[in-house]
Amino acid sequence: MAKDYTSLAKKIVENVGGENNVISLVHCATRLRFKLIDESKVNMDVLNQTEGVITVMKAGGQVQVVIGNKVDTVYDAVLSCTNINAGNTEEMEDSGKKNLLNTLLETISGIFSPMLGVMCGAGMLKALLILCTTLHILTADMGTYKILYAAADSVFNFMPIILGYTAAKKFKCNPFIAMTIAMSLLYPTMTSAYSEHMKLTFLTIPVTLVNYVSSVMPIIVSVYVLSKLEKLLKKIVPEVCKLFLTPLLELSIMVPATFLAIGPVMDKFGKLLASGYTAIMGFNPIIAGGFVGLIWPAAVIFGLHWGFVPIVMNNIATYGRDTLFVITGPNNMAQAGATLGVFLKTKDKKLKELSGSAAFSAVLAGITEPAIYGITLPYKRPFIIGAVFSSIAGMIVAAAGTSCPTILGTSILTLPGYIGTGFVGFVIACVIAYFGSAICTYLFGFNDSMLPQNKVEPKEETTLKDETISSPATGEMIALEDVNDPIFSSKAMGEGVAFKLTDGRIYSPVDGEVIMAAKTGHAVGLKSNNGAEILIHIGMDTVNMNGEGFNVLVKEGQKVSVGDLLVEADLEAIEKAGYDNVTPVIITNTTEYKEIVPASYGAKTAKEEIIEVRAGK
Repeated sequence: MAKDYTSLAKKIVENVGGENNVISLVHCATRLRFKLIDESKVNMDVLNQTEGVITVMKAGGQVQVVIGNKVDTVYDAVLSCTNINAGNTEEMEDSGKKNLLNTLLETISGIFSPMLGVMCGAGMLKALLILCTTLHILTADMGTYKILYAAADSVFNFMPIILGYTAAKKFKCNPFIAMTIAMSLLYPTMTSAYSEHMKLTFLTIPVTLVNYVSSVMPIIVSVYVLSKLEKLLKKIVPEVCKLFLTPLLELSIMVPATFLAIGPVMDKFGKLLASGYTAIMGFNPIIAGGFVGLIWPAAVIFGLHWGFVPIVMNNIATYGRDTLFVITGPNNMAQAGATLGVFLKTKDKKLKELSGSAAFSAVLAGITEPAIYGITLPYKRPFIIGAVFSSIAGMIVAAAGTSCPTILGTSILTLPGYIGTGFVGFVIACVIAYFGSAICTYLFGFNDSMLPQNKVEPKEETTLKDETISSPATGEMIALEDVNDPIFSSKAMGEGVAFKLTDGRIYSPVDGEVIMAAKTGHAVGLKSNNGAEILIHIGMDTVNMNGEGFNVLVKEGQKVSVGDLLVEADLEAIEKAGYDNVTPVIITNTTEYKEIVPASYGAKTAKEEIIEVRAGK
């Protein structure tokens, strides 16, 4: 039976500030990526300790909750148990100030992450076809090969159309107009005009023809401009003709603008970017490869690797192959090897299970987040060892000149995708990264003394003392047995008293700390400086009011003194909702006391002494 991830999804959403704090939610191979209104509401400590969450980080303008291989299932669970969905999240704007780098990374991530799955799948299909032709299982003139190659290559051939859609979703404009602009760039008449070196003009203006097949930057910039134009047209086009006139104007303006200016300029920029990268790698590929390999693990941790995606895509569009992500590929093997070293060395049952699973998924499928965040990074030395061998492997790959025609995650299953020039060097680099990291981690990178559970912390104990509990409210104090609720009246939760409220203000009855403040406002838990644990439950079944009529003025962890106002309750709202305002005041750690003695019942005012608790056996 499939595991239910609903409770995990609810806990994650609750601790990122609730669904009303979520602007948008996407996921990649291992992470839930939240864009939030207020990141200060995120409870990082709780999330990091939640079973099912590997780690949590803030990077690229997002709060990233690392789940691992089950991220798609958890993502679906979040959507099914909340109102977070594609319909309302994309319409919300983040009004906060944005860091330029975070904005750039967030934009790149939003455009490229939705398409990485199909692109990697198509890339793997290409790799399998290469393998099949190498082993003479298929030939290029066979119908089977042609059909499968069409499936694999179409993603890259018509890349502008896919990017037109994802960019439009990111920039919040009409995706069908954006896709139509992309299709016009790939229209057979225009691609033929480029191939035949035809000279075209638009209203006597010469058109610089460009090959837009597999291109990346022209369509992204064009859609960004489209988004600005669309906002303007929505303001000025009459409502009665907006349905057809807005698309008419958008196509009539943006398609010529892309052919005349945006396309040629961005094509030139892309070629300069590609030639610049080639020049850097050509100056000294070994040093460059070593440096990129060394910094790559840190770049992945902080989400900075997204900034390299346009360069990689541009390399593929310009040269048909890329080397950057190939140089960084053995990092997966290095982190997998370091995790294997921990698995072999540790005698801790829980860590062995976790590290074994993480090492297996990293080397087999290239999913390294469980290895990095769950194993190597927390223990530091395995992570550093992995980074060093990633650097060594990067030098080898760069020297071998290995390249790849697509974006692939490096794993045993994806190795056929790298078949070609430098393939042997790439395999050697992966082997060195994997076994080198594993051996070094086993020998001197990890031991069980690093485990946090081996550090014995003295347990803090509270010595109970006699004290007096003050009245938290104004009203008639009654015996707990008279409360019309068996949980309270049976004293199953502890000894205490109850109040029929005449005033909705609830005060602290002790000097101490708030240990629980219900979001619905109907209950507050306190722990006094002398050790008494007190629950104040405002009304019967008032949890069903979902916070309406309650104003909570404190939060968990807050220090309070006798007489500090905790909650304001609207007694009229409680009565109107059909609930009793009787408010039990319970000493929940009753069994730790020798005696609990209530004062005489009857009318009481707030802050008046009502209960004596006596410590001792």
